[in-house]
Amino acid sequence: MSTQVTAGTLSRPAVDREAGHRLRILAGWLVAFAFLAVITLYGFDYYLLDALNRPLSPKHPLLKPSGTIGLRLGILGVLLFLVIYCYALRKRWAWLGRQGSSRHWLDYHIILGVAAPLVIAFHAAFKYRGIAGMAFWIMVAVALSGIVGRYLYAQIPRSLNAAEISLKELQSQQEQLKANLASQKLFSNALRDSFVRLPSVPEARQMPLLKAIAVMLAIDFELTFLAAKLRRRAGGRGQALLTLGGFLSSGNEELEAVVRTLRQQVTLSKRIVFLSRSQQVFHLWHVVHRPFSYAFAVLACIHILVVVLFRYAS
Repeated sequence: MSTQVTAGTLSRPAVDREAGHRLRILAGWLVAFAFLAVITLYGFDYYLLDALNRPLSPKHPLLKPSGTIGLRLGILGVLLFLVIYCYALRKRWAWLGRQGSSRHWLDYHIILGVAAPLVIAFHAAFKYRGIAGMAFWIMVAVALSGIVGRYLYAQIPRSLNAAEISLKELQSQQEQLKANLASQKLFSNALRDSFVRLPSVPEARQMPLLKAIAVMLAIDFELTFLAAKLRRRAGGRGQALLTLGGFLSSGNEELEAVVRTLRQQVTLSKRIVFLSRSQQVFHLWHVVHRPFSYAFAVLACIHILVVVLFRYAS
């Protein structure tokens, strides 16, 4: 039997001031992948050809690295990387550092960091050799490590001025969420308390760094399925169908408030438990990410100089 919705709602969420930023980020992702999708559809048959047959294709003068489109893709890739390095530059340039927030810059940094390697791959026509090949694979390593870094950055809670907030403040927020959850009667305390099992702070501190990251990822993954389970339990079979098994919003304001608050509580608890480990991994990540970034920049400059000075074309 499905759980009945009763009185006792959680407080309504405050005005979402980040909605505009999230919309711009979504638009950025859509533009990036739409552009790449067009190039993929146009050149798909060409990119599948081997090196011997490509010169016979009518698209070869356009899509080869020195071709009309290929060369412009290379220029676009360089421009994207120049913008990407502005994120590091803003930490040393006071005027640039005052423009926007670090978190917003990081979100755009991630979009460009994912799109730029793909643009360069199309520029190279998916043939990687010599210095350009070395630069490409280093670039891929930088992009992948950047995605990991963005996840770690999100695990270190920050206040509005981008400084780390104290553990005491985190625990205060956690207690407020618990009080909000106690006021609802949609789910039993036992079900609510068993929503996600987290390790203790001492257990988290003793975990190897890679295991700590894996556990954090597993908790985030589990949250999605547990939220779907709560929607199914509250709405029964009919609502389960309408919400695609609970993975879509139910439209029930009270239910969604409970699910949202539970997710916030688990996420905050996870950040408290793994705070020290997240900080350690984030600092270690900087040691790896930056040298790879600079190595790629050097190799890319060498590749461009060789092409310009010796008029090398392929």
